[in-house]
Amino acid sequence: MSIKKIFDVDEKVIIITGSAGLLGSQYTKILSDAGAILVLVDINSKKNNELLKNDNIKFHKKSICLNVDITSKVQVTKLAKDVKKRFGRIDGLINNAFLNHAKNQSKYGVTEFETFPIDIWQKALELNLTGVFLCCQEIGKIMAQQKNGVIINISSIYGISGADQRIYGKSNLNSPVSYAASKGAIINLTRYLAAYWHRKNVRVNTLTLGGVQDDSYQNKEFIKKYSEKTMLGRMAKKEDYNGAILFLISDASSYMTGSNLIIDGGWTAW
Repeated sequence: MSIKKIFDVDEKVIIITGSAGLLGSQYTKILSDAGAILVLVDINSKKNNELLKNDNIKFHKKSICLNVDITSKVQVTKLAKDVKKRFGRIDGLINNAFLNHAKNQSKYGVTEFETFPIDIWQKALELNLTGVFLCCQEIGKIMAQQKNGVIINISSIYGISGADQRIYGKSNLNSPVSYAASKGAIINLTRYLAAYWHRKNVRVNTLTLGGVQDDSYQNKEFIKKYSEKTMLGRMAKKEDYNGAILFLISDASSYMTGSNLIIDGGWTAW
């Protein structure tokens, strides 16, 4: 099989949640370049629409954007049915949406475990975990029926290792306990679903990411301390995960399911 064929996603219908975010927009770009029909899902409809109209991204003419709250079963069920009715199938799902506590620390407040608010805990788990569960349930159901589909669940190094509190100081940039708990759960949810849909040609894998540099809210001291803990000596660039997304969503990973692909600049390999 040729390289072009192995990585071919041309005309494949792929749903991306959190599409308007820093990484979601990058996944959108690489898959658009590869010819996929994208369903961009985000609650930020303004930013999502702007993304679809971005002249720098070669969107398939059939690509659409939808304003969907993935924590609502009603809305997710409607999403799955509408996409299936419109395109006749769903080939891929990338569960990328999550609550970025560090970037919105003024809104969500403290990260200390002892005083962490129960309402923020519940909100984070609702988006980071329940939202993924609902999308997998409703969209995966369609994939199982059509006996074809690929799901990528996005996790984090803090889903497999403890957050090193020493690099954060008083910056409040540390992702809180709710992030660690939900991202850890994602990994085993992936294994469960891969086993559940065995021999139905529905592949489910986790992509575990290291920290991405974002100068809009990260300070130089934090970036330096974080970078020193990686083998490559830097934080990830926003485009560093594009190749992994294309690999996991395409036939290049056709014999891979129930797995966790870790890309973190060597953070967890010391």
